[in-house]
Amino acid sequence: MRKVVLVTGASSGIGLALCQRLLTVDEELHLCLACRNMGKAEAVRSALLASHRSAQVSIVQVDVASLQSVLRAAEELKQRFQRLDYIYLNAGIMPNPQLNVRALLSGLFSRRVIHMFSTAEGLLTQQDTLTADGLQEVFATNIFGHFVLIRELEPLLCHTDSPSRLIWTSSRNARKSNFSLEDIQHSKGQEPYSSSKYATDLLNVALNRRYNQQGLYSSVVCPGTVLTNMTYGILPPFMWTLLIPIIWLLRFFANAFTLTPYNGSEALVWLFQQRPESLSPLTKYMSATTGLGNNYIIHQKMDVDEDTAEKLYQSLLELERQMKVSVPKADGRS
Repeated sequence: MRKVVLVTGASSGIGLALCQRLLTVDEELHLCLACRNMGKAEAVRSALLASHRSAQVSIVQVDVASLQSVLRAAEELKQRFQRLDYIYLNAGIMPNPQLNVRALLSGLFSRRVIHMFSTAEGLLTQQDTLTADGLQEVFATNIFGHFVLIRELEPLLCHTDSPSRLIWTSSRNARKSNFSLEDIQHSKGQEPYSSSKYATDLLNVALNRRYNQQGLYSSVVCPGTVLTNMTYGILPPFMWTLLIPIIWLLRFFANAFTLTPYNGSEALVWLFQQRPESLSPLTKYMSATTGLGNNYIIHQKMDVDEDTAEKLYQSLLELERQMKVSVPKADGRS
């Protein structure tokens, strides 16, 4: 039987590279692309099928920032499939990133330069906006929409005969100092991306605690520093022209600079091939690349605790209950 793999944010960047690599590993997959833009998704589907003729590739339209879109997509998936073997929770945003130029320039000539570029610590703030549902956009896209999707797809994921997998795209930028249980949407802060990725790490712990006995396992990945449309939007083009040679040089001193989506997807593909029972829910699996371009995996213990993870999970459950009261159902009825 073909394994069924759902990938959110599959039409570009790391999601696209992941899809290409998964079909190279197992061309007999049924790969379902979960994308907002159906035109881009159709183009990706055609390209994947042209290079992997025995694969099955389908599309489901979903905007994870919209609860109604998530509910509609979940209903569609439950009609199409009897089970899902993997969900790659990869879609994410970093809107309107603002660079602290002073911190960048001072960091370039300090001992922190490698750490600064690896994690973007102290460099980036974002100006978040509200979704049509009234949620902070980064929180809704990076964490809450995926949470609701998992909850809706439980019947396809929980099978004790053969485990299913959740694999999250997190970040080295996930920092405990930027997250608060009193403000899980990070509405009062300036680093919602970091907060949402730390929430991802916490949610991963809570999901494993709750679902492992039902045959569902969760893992988190950091793709490293990858140059995609998201990162290119941080700086003007002329600054990238100046910085890219420096970044390539730093690869010889730090393994975080994966740079390409192909390299960044290394840990995502590696997890596809692992037995979930052998993995630690408290470990982040990180893509790494040597200065000469060889890829490998790093295991890093996360700065998370089960009590905070459970409190976040309960907060998300409560928010889900509140939102479902006000948002129309997937079939359009209120």
